[in-house]
Amino acid sequence: MAKQDYYEALGIARDAQTDAIKKAYRKLAMQFHPDRNPGDTKAEHKFKEINEAYDVLKDEQKRAAYDRFGHAAFDGTGPAAGAGGFRPGGFGAGGFADIFDEMFGEFMGQRRGGGGASQAGQRGADLRYNMRITLEEAFTGRAATIRVPSSATCEDCNGSGAEKGTDPVTCTLCQGRGRVRQSQGLFTFERTCPQCNGGGRIIEKPCKSCGGAGRVRRDKTLNVNIPAGVEEGTRIRLAGEGEAGLRGAPPGDLYIFLDVAPHALFERDGADLYCRATIPFIQAALGDSIDLPSIDGSKARIAIPAGAQSGQRLRLKGKGMSVLRSSSRGDLYVELMVETPVNLTKKQQEALQAFKDASGADRKHSPQAHSFLERLRSIRTEAKE
Repeated sequence: MAKQDYYEALGIARDAQTDAIKKAYRKLAMQFHPDRNPGDTKAEHKFKEINEAYDVLKDEQKRAAYDRFGHAAFDGTGPAAGAGGFRPGGFGAGGFADIFDEMFGEFMGQRRGGGGASQAGQRGADLRYNMRITLEEAFTGRAATIRVPSSATCEDCNGSGAEKGTDPVTCTLCQGRGRVRQSQGLFTFERTCPQCNGGGRIIEKPCKSCGGAGRVRRDKTLNVNIPAGVEEGTRIRLAGEGEAGLRGAPPGDLYIFLDVAPHALFERDGADLYCRATIPFIQAALGDSIDLPSIDGSKARIAIPAGAQSGQRLRLKGKGMSVLRSSSRGDLYVELMVETPVNLTKKQQEALQAFKDASGADRKHSPQAHSFLERLRSIRTEAKE
């Protein structure tokens, strides 16, 4: 079966620059890599094709030979054969293994020559802890003590995973590299060493306490300082307080995510607070002052102007939330809700009727109501015409 054109295999133009070739190869290699397509023979075949194409086109001399002679430059039948021609099977040091390491070293957990760091030096996992606090605690800040299920370095083996008095030995299959090379036809692939599972070392006598992992399950108690002004979703990082690393590797981090519980009175928007205050209509009509609880525990007095209306918003400067890493505070906004009286006595009804009779058609007492009525009359008049 005829080989696919190398340029077509990578989906690039014949005059593509080196960076474009490399970019196209990276994209396709990540897409068709066997580890991402287990058991897919088509993906494996495509992966081999793009690697063969890239190995030729990334090299100026090989590319020049391919542009001139095509595939014949490498199969022993073209003019270049026997005269320093290039062969795909020559992936020595600096060949496909370097390409593999560059592309998939981090994807597989290590860089080439890392001495089996993928397992022997695997950093501990990061942990997440969800904490709910009150709005008052978000305002003032607080010190909290939390208990986190985690893992710690095994004290019996000091994290080595080997029984006390013994040491891990170098893997004889990979010679401590943690990876082995496997040839498939014209190509050489690197895989995690099956004997040491990428660790580069083998524990012949595992520690009885940790089973060779170098760490044990253990809850830890931590003190956490929550600063004033934190908001919903704030994340606090405690470096090194995550799970212990595998066999002496560095530990992970602990991330605390804060959830601020809803408040019975206040709603928060950034550093500002909002609340509603229901007042009798007499208070709204004549004006007054009322005391409201503040988030800091004190009383906040608010003056209600005469003629206050429902929905009117009053501002108390500096009575809102603390601002994170600042000495300033937000504001408190109070929305007035005027309540119409119910269950009136006969005497109260007579008093209100007298007020209505005294007001008559004077629109200055209820300007919005009169304005609404005038609009209704205008609409009715237009409808008749």
